[in-house]
Amino acid sequence: MKSSLNPVQDRSSRSRLGKLVLLGFLGAVFLIVALPLTGYLLVGETAAQAQQGATNPLSEYWRGAREGTQGYTAVTAPQANVLITDSGQNWRQIRNGPLATYGAWLMFLVLAILAVLFLVRGRIDIDGGRKGMTVERWKLSDRTLHWFTAVLFILLGITGLSLLYGRAVLMPVMGPEAFAAYAQGAIYVHNYLGLFFGIGLLLMIVKWFRVNIPKGHDLGWFLSGGGMLKGKHPHAGFVNAGEKLLFWTLFFVGGAIVVTGVILLFPVLGQSREVMQISLIIHAVTSILVISFIFGHIYLATVAMKGSMEGMVGGRVDVNWARQHHDLWMKELEEKGVKPQPAADAEPPPKPAEEPRPAAS
Repeated sequence: MKSSLNPVQDRSSRSRLGKLVLLGFLGAVFLIVALPLTGYLLVGETAAQAQQGATNPLSEYWRGAREGTQGYTAVTAPQANVLITDSGQNWRQIRNGPLATYGAWLMFLVLAILAVLFLVRGRIDIDGGRKGMTVERWKLSDRTLHWFTAVLFILLGITGLSLLYGRAVLMPVMGPEAFAAYAQGAIYVHNYLGLFFGIGLLLMIVKWFRVNIPKGHDLGWFLSGGGMLKGKHPHAGFVNAGEKLLFWTLFFVGGAIVVTGVILLFPVLGQSREVMQISLIIHAVTSILVISFIFGHIYLATVAMKGSMEGMVGGRVDVNWARQHHDLWMKELEEKGVKPQPAADAEPPPKPAEEPRPAAS
């Protein structure tokens, strides 16, 4: 059945529908983020009511403990003879309050922005389509190092976030006993795999340092939105400015994750309780920042741009993709005389038509 609307009305109707879908999505994201936060208000109200009850008969004992009165213990660790410290309570309030709340907001906000960007921009196709000829982009050693570190990062992210938010999110679903067992296993996984992640991150920094040195054309890449806006794609070498930003984020912020992780993993080195508390806050904040960056990295590599994932999976990319996203690098290959190779899944060229044979006399 044909629509009774004329083309102008039809386009206007689709535009209104698209806006309604977008507003509905943003509203859903807002409710998903805002409703769980009301639990903090209820917990605070319940705690305030509980404090109005009868006084504790051991109030003097606990007052001394809270004031940091030193007792006796056979343990020789720093400050082991102090039962409760004000710094510990302050650290707990920061961890379970602003850190957990704003960290969740940041991650949800990044995911919401990526979803809206996909709704507005869609998936970027390869200009001119696939040519069927490819050039090598990543060697096997690069791909192995990337996926080794990436898998470890995902496991560390899952276990780390579950330890930060598990009591509020997972325990009501799993129950105290099941969550306690999971949390214990998550701690072991997080601690042991963290060492290997630090090694992988260090190797990535050393191996890819030279290609991530900023160049003059990188500023133009940022000013044009990295090609996400409609128009001509900005100039980029082997690594574009967005990838360089991720690299230096991993260099500095990821380095802070590794350093604070070592401090937390080896308390026998003699660091004070305050150093451990500050290190854990820095460890959590920097981890959430890197996770938010990785959300964007995964989106751009898998959903936003067609053909981007192929380089890190098979090592080779289509020539037209390379010219579109890394034109300066492709120009260097051509100047060096690098010849593209046919893609493994490219259709073979058509056979030349046979000339008709002369009829027999």
